[in-house]
Amino acid sequence: MTAAIKTKLNESPQFFSLSDMKDRGVKLEPGALHRVASEAWSDIRRGRAYGLKSVLLPDESELWARPELIQYQKEFVGERLGWKLSALSSVGPDYAAVKIVGANALNRHLGRPRSMSTILLFDKVTLAPICLMDGTEISAARTATYATTMVERFLSQSDGLSGFVFGAGPIAERVILGLGIFPAGTFSRVFIRSRSVESARRLVAALKDRVVFPLIAVEDNDSLGACDLVITASNARKPLFDDCQANPYAMTLHLGGDETPALYIQRILKTGRLICDDVGMVSRRNSQSLALYFAKGLATLETLGPLLGVTNFADLDDDVQKRPDEPIHITCVGLPMLDLYVAKHVYETFLKAGPQTAGASI
Repeated sequence: MTAAIKTKLNESPQFFSLSDMKDRGVKLEPGALHRVASEAWSDIRRGRAYGLKSVLLPDESELWARPELIQYQKEFVGERLGWKLSALSSVGPDYAAVKIVGANALNRHLGRPRSMSTILLFDKVTLAPICLMDGTEISAARTATYATTMVERFLSQSDGLSGFVFGAGPIAERVILGLGIFPAGTFSRVFIRSRSVESARRLVAALKDRVVFPLIAVEDNDSLGACDLVITASNARKPLFDDCQANPYAMTLHLGGDETPALYIQRILKTGRLICDDVGMVSRRNSQSLALYFAKGLATLETLGPLLGVTNFADLDDDVQKRPDEPIHITCVGLPMLDLYVAKHVYETFLKAGPQTAGASI
């Protein structure tokens, strides 16, 4: 009998709001979530966890046809709305989950988060619902585990690394906190660039006492060429840098939309390694730079990419490492299985047993 089936399935599933989770002491601690993600990736490799993702994209013209919203259109000349409704379904050894995501960059002007998530956790055997939880913070924290996972896999033998983060929103914040799990000296500095230098400076001020490496807000890409790790976590409409600006041997972690230039992808196809969290999901989503690169060539990433060496992260052999003279570009669409495992961790650690420490922050 699975651990989850032992719950009282005849009871109505509980809903845990963000305030409920704070009252129960939920902590999305980066080190703990890194370990959760490691467990998830191990189960993905063994076929014990799997899932799928679907995305519905309303037509942007429908938004600007509303008279009360037309005033905001000029604010999105250089930014994607990212207006979408997504459903991420997954199954693991004991639980299943569905995450529903509603996102629109316009939300910031309406006093709401850009992206809002709700997670429904199920018993695997009966698929009876166990609990419903606010997944907005969980989702951002899950995405940040990509950074810790990839740094551990490809850069853990290095020290004095320089990082460059594009973005200053919730995901960028969680990513930077995640980099703090590594030993002192692993990172010598991390640059932050956002659409406005003011938002980058606000993020520096908020996090400077929570990590051991210096954070530096910048308003251009002049420092990019000296960086070993580049993380794109923005909502930009077009690539954030030119190929000539990047360190030719850097590892780039792509967490957003169309953020990396075609020339950069061409170069890495020839000289480096292209990795996806899931080639098929990235291809079918068709909104990130790597998928768009293949689509513009009248092909799909899913059909042509593997023939050119594009690889699923879970399919890499254990002995594959990053060579000093090898660039790596990793595109992450966001696997449903990672949401499942973080939701399971939150449920089993904090919610199942009842209230813990009131007022703790997640």
